[in-house]
Amino acid sequence: MHIPDGFLNVGTVASTAVVSAGGVANAIRVTGKQLQEKQVPLMGVLAAFIFAAQMLNFPIAGGTSGHFMGAALAAIFLGPWAGLLIMACVLIAQCLIFQDGGLLALGANIFNMGIIGSFVGYYVYRLFTSLFKGRWGRIAGSFSGAWAAIVLASVACAVELAVSGASPIGVVLPAMAGIHALIGIIEGLLTVVVVEAVAVARPDLLKKSISVTEEKTGEV
Repeated sequence: MHIPDGFLNVGTVASTAVVSAGGVANAIRVTGKQLQEKQVPLMGVLAAFIFAAQMLNFPIAGGTSGHFMGAALAAIFLGPWAGLLIMACVLIAQCLIFQDGGLLALGANIFNMGIIGSFVGYYVYRLFTSLFKGRWGRIAGSFSGAWAAIVLASVACAVELAVSGASPIGVVLPAMAGIHALIGIIEGLLTVVVVEAVAVARPDLLKKSISVTEEKTGEV
């Protein structure tokens, strides 16, 4: 899903860069105020896990690649703003060190995987856990949140490529959404396994995620 340089037009590069820069700046502000000291190591662990998981990718039509994302997992544990910050750090490191995703396309990649991935994953998870209490609500929310996050992020990626004239929408959208719908099943299952393992060993870690609207640490 990492978009290389040369595939997006100037308008798409500029608009996604502005939105992503504003989102990351606010994420730094929110997490700086609300993140507890003992949650900082968890951010590092999640960032390392996501970084490693994203290194396994394969090419898809339109010049992009498919891979695991991990944004929903980060957002479930730490909230959408911290999830965005983790994804931004991972994507910046991948871009600068491994040339995975273009420098000019960094704003678009952060927008797709960081903003859309984190916020969609988090609120789908919250929706299911509010509708269905207990373990089954958590399982349904973890799976659905991870699946929806990666599919919608891939749709946004496809739209950006089509708008930029890099690939026809009829080619890139089915290719991106189709393969990521399948990847989303695996990512959803992996997210469920991790969340359930933590729920058994450290349930307190699932009660400290930061909501987009809460001024103090909220609860999942």
